[in-house]
Formats: sequence, structure tokens, C-alpha cells
Amino acid sequence: MEYVQLGTSGLRVSSIIVGCMSFGEPGRGGHAWSLPEEKSRPIIKRALDAGITTFDTADVYSDGSSEEIVGRALHDFARREEIVIASKVNGRMYAGPHGEGLSRAHIMTAIDATLRRLGTDYVDLYQIHRFDPTVPVEETMEALHDIVRAGKARYIGASSMFAWQFAKLQYTADLGGWTRFVSMQDQYNLLMREEEREMLPFCLDQGVGVIPWSPLARGMVTRAWGTTTTRTQNDQFGSHLYRQQEEASRAIVDAVVQVAAARAVPMAQVALAWVRQQPAVTAPIVGTTSVRHLDDALASLDIELTSDELSRLAEPYRAQAPEGF
Repeated sequence: MEYVQLGTSGLRVSSIIVGCMSFGEPGRGGHAWSLPEEKSRPIIKRALDAGITTFDTADVYSDGSSEEIVGRALHDFARREEIVIASKVNGRMYAGPHGEGLSRAHIMTAIDATLRRLGTDYVDLYQIHRFDPTVPVEETMEALHDIVRAGKARYIGASSMFAWQFAKLQYTADLGGWTRFVSMQDQYNLLMREEEREMLPFCLDQGVGVIPWSPLARGMVTRAWGTTTTRTQNDQFGSHLYRQQEEASRAIVDAVVQVAAARAVPMAQVALAWVRQQPAVTAPIVGTTSVRHLDDALASLDIELTSDELSRLAEPYRAQAPEGF
């Protein structure tokens, strides 16, 4: 396992990041497809044994139970100083006017609740879970800065939004003398590449690390077009993604099939290798519901696609509206 610098920060993450949305009590938070604790722990243990140090969760994943499961497993299987825990804030966690969003009131309550669920004194990376247009950016950035100064988070990051919104947040931090974001967690995969237009060039220019979510497009580039799974049948959020350019998306999936067949490897390995080889990407976040899927992600680190293969995979893509935020 290699460990890579997150942008120009001093934080180093593993080349594969485990996305923890799949870990959580089934049915909580609307995630009927998530894995209960007894099925989550072997995957987390396998990741640690393989040298993966970085785990990305969020307070809204399975209504907080993802953080609880991940926190207990990491406590049992790893030393705190050797791992990187990332979590997020924004989504609704309790009733009332301050139960969601990026106000100081919600952020300050949310970080303490996250730390309790994780069973740790700090998170390594605390990320805003999308942009909140209802709160002044100055309030959000100063609150996040105060969390870093209090030692509750070592670094801060952001997730899917328009590039102008991210730029506004970053430069507001500069003007206030507050902590800057070191990372952007955005949707980036073979079926959704709109981030290449503005966000990824901005991150490269500003030294911001990129840790894409859904690098396998909700699994759509890991199997023949039209195949369904338990998650695709129950994932309400994912059911609205990748429907704009179905003809182009089908052609992309067909290209993945062909490259994978020629190499005699699973499609997932090819699709992940493509994401990993893109200039702005630091490390992809891979969600998994089985050890086998995790092993595919690990094996993708050994694949270096040729320029011809990269072109074959990228050529069918057609412009579309950005989605996922």
C-alpha cells in the first residue's frame, strides 16, 4: 500500500480510501442495503490488514450507526495514531431549526456527537457534506476553524458543490485568517466527468487533494449494463444518477467490459485504475459490501492502463449537467 499526500497538506492517506456508507444498521436513515456490525467488521479488518489507513464516513450514514460501527472496529483493530478517520457534517440529524446545515449552532453540536459515536477525541478530516446556501460562508468557515483550533479536527475538507462555491469558501477563509480546506470529495467516475471542467483544475491550481466518491458509478461500471443489485433496487439517491446520457454510458460500460476482458481482470479494477490515473485525483473512496469487492479495489493499484486504454474508456463520454449535489 502506498500513502499519498492530500493536496499540499501534511496529511497522508492510503491510495484506497474505504467509504463507510455501506456500514450501518439496515433500515436506519433509509439505507436498507447497508451491512450490520457483524458483517461490517470483517471488511474493515481486511482493509486494515491490507494497509489501508483511511476511512470515510458521515453522521447521516444510517443515522449515525456507521460512525458507531466504524469507531468500534477501528478501536479494536488499529492504533488511533496510525489511521485517518474522516467524517462529514450538514445533513439532518435531529429535529428543530438547528438539526441540519452548516450554521455554527449545528456544526458545534454535530462534531461533538460525531466524536462520541466514533469514540475518539478528534477526526483527522472533517468535511462539509455539500454547500449550504442558507448560512453565510463566514459563519461556516469560522466555526470550522474553531473546531480545528480546539483540536477536534486536524484538517477540514469539502464535498460536491459548484467550483465557484468552493472558491468562495476558500477565499473567505483566507480573508478571515481561518483554516482552509485541504480536500474536495466530489463525484468523479467514467460516467460523470463534469468536474473536469472547473473543479478539478481549480483543485490542481490550489493544491487541494481530490478524493472522489462513487468512483465506480454506484457499481454501474462493474457489471454489464442493466444488471441490478440489492442496492440499486433500494438506493433512492443513486436511482436518479447516470440517466442523462444512457447511450453514451452504455458505450462506456461496453468499453470497460472490453478492456477488462483483454486483461482478464474484473471490470471494477479497470474502472478504478482509470480514476486513479487522472491528474487531480489523490485517492478514490471505495464503498464495499464484501471482502471480494475490497480485494478488487486493492488489486486495481497494480493496474497501469495504457494511453490507448485510457482513450478507449474516455472517448464515448458526452457532456451532461453535473449531478449529485
